[in-house]
Amino acid sequence: MSKAGPSTSLLQSCVSNPQDLAGLVDYAADSVVSKRIVDKPVGTITLFAFDVGQRLSTHSAPYDAVVQVLDGRAEITIADKVLAVTAGQVVIMPANIAHALVAEERFKMLLVMIKG
Repeated sequence: MSKAGPSTSLLQSCVSNPQDLAGLVDYAADSVVSKRIVDKPVGTITLFAFDVGQRLSTHSAPYDAVVQVLDGRAEITIADKVLAVTAGQVVIMPANIAHALVAEERFKMLLVMIKG
């Protein structure tokens, strides 16, 4: 019998059991921490915690990506548009459009990638 991995146990903790999403991922000094909740052929759901100043460099993805801000504040750039996002907000980063992110302060987000 195989052991359940960390993402499997995280998923199990969320099934039919309400969770505080921001509490499921911890900050780490000078780091970006990610925890995958769901990894399916149709998409992924991942939690991220960024220490202040941490970033995702400019890139694009072949799928739409939904960012739900859970904590803190960040600057997200989509194409040439710079967005200031804070806890409680949501933004969609369209497929095949360059985007980047920098944490203006400690920042947590839920990222949902929809493959299609």
